[in-house]
Amino acid sequence: MKYRELGNTDMMISEVSFGTWAIGGAWGETNDEDALSALEYAIDQGVNFFDTADVYGDGHSEELLAKATAGKEDEIYIATKFCRQGDIADPQNYSYETVKSYSEDSLRRLNRDTIDLFQIHCPATEILKEGSVFDVLDQLKEEGLIRHYGVSVESVEEGLICLEYPNVASLQVIFNMFRQKPLEELIPK
Repeated sequence: MKYRELGNTDMMISEVSFGTWAIGGAWGETNDEDALSALEYAIDQGVNFFDTADVYGDGHSEELLAKATAGKEDEIYIATKFCRQGDIADPQNYSYETVKSYSEDSLRRLNRDTIDLFQIHCPATEILKEGSVFDVLDQLKEEGLIRHYGVSVESVEEGLICLEYPNVASLQVIFNMFRQKPLEELIPK
């Protein structure tokens, strides 16, 4: 497995990561034993970066990650996302109290003291432009609840807005053979 630094963090992550949306159970019936076997296999192959969200199976994927990574917390990095449990256009959903509650709930399910990477989960563009959520995340970082934060965005425009905030450590953006637009401006920046 090859490793590289993730964004503006100190985390050396595997070039192949593991997304956990499907194992949460939101895509139909799943089997926890199969999910845990897949997570264990990935770890055995050198995968040390897992992506999840509080809404993946209503937190079930976070709980599965806690089981699979127990005792390996210093070796395995987890990125989880927040905000989709509430109204993504409501500024109150990004208040200190609400975001802190999201982080504490994820920490409990992950059975960790700190979230390695806490990402805003495709928020409304207006929330990013207004920017106060980044102050909230800075405060949670100072308090030690999160190590780094980033944003999962749906458009190049949203990604460019996020780059205006110096403490945004990573961007997650859709990029595949059909959606190549990020190559033009966002990825080079």
